[in-house]
Amino acid sequence: MFETDRHMVFGDITLPPEGFQSRFSDAVNRSDIPFIPLVNVEIQPLGPGEAKRHDFLVLAKAHIRVAYPLEQE
Repeated sequence: MFETDRHMVFGDITLPPEGFQSRFSDAVNRSDIPFIPLVNVEIQPLGPGEAKRHDFLVLAKAHIRVAYPLEQE
């Protein structure tokens, strides 16, 4: 889950299976990569409006205010 100034963004991020850079925090904190690619995305506005779904989205890390992994069901 990522929160920007205007949206909540829910999506799947692909991480290496184990070892180097395999944690969610590693992907968010890497300074050499300014964008996070997401699949199966839902974007919900923080204000009025309807949620939208996209197969793929590239999220600019400069716009992220809060980020955390959601528990898998």
